[in-house]
Amino acid sequence: MDATFWAFIALIIFLGVLAYFKVPGMINGALDGRAERIRNELDEARKLREDAQQLLAEYQRKRQEAEQEAQDIVSAAKHEAELIVKEAKQKTDEYVARRTALAEQKIEQAEVDAVNEVRASAVDLAVEAARAVLADKVDAKTSGDLFKASLQDVKAKLN
Repeated sequence: MDATFWAFIALIIFLGVLAYFKVPGMINGALDGRAERIRNELDEARKLREDAQQLLAEYQRKRQEAEQEAQDIVSAAKHEAELIVKEAKQKTDEYVARRTALAEQKIEQAEVDAVNEVRASAVDLAVEAARAVLADKVDAKTSGDLFKASLQDVKAKLN
């Protein structure tokens, strides 16, 4: 008998021992358990991926909302700035108008005061000239009467 024959017999005995101790079932069980763990890990990974996609979608939505809110805030700030500028311009225009009116009023008052001062000086000069002329030509009693009459005349005309 040949060595190949004995090797064949040993192989059959070895396979018989394996079958007797149910080694192929244990190997299948181990492989099935490993396949089940891998399947569970894949399901968990799929679930984690879906959760991550949901989180990503939520964060993107929140980012878009924040961007929109920021745009709204910027828009409101621009609008408010425009209103402030408009109001400041209006107040400045009103202030300039008031100051111009006040200046014009002061100028008019100064003109009236100047005219009155000139009139008063003219009256004083006229009275003094009339007194000097009358003093040369009229005696003291007539001079006093004429002066009083002239003074009352001038006062009446100025008022």
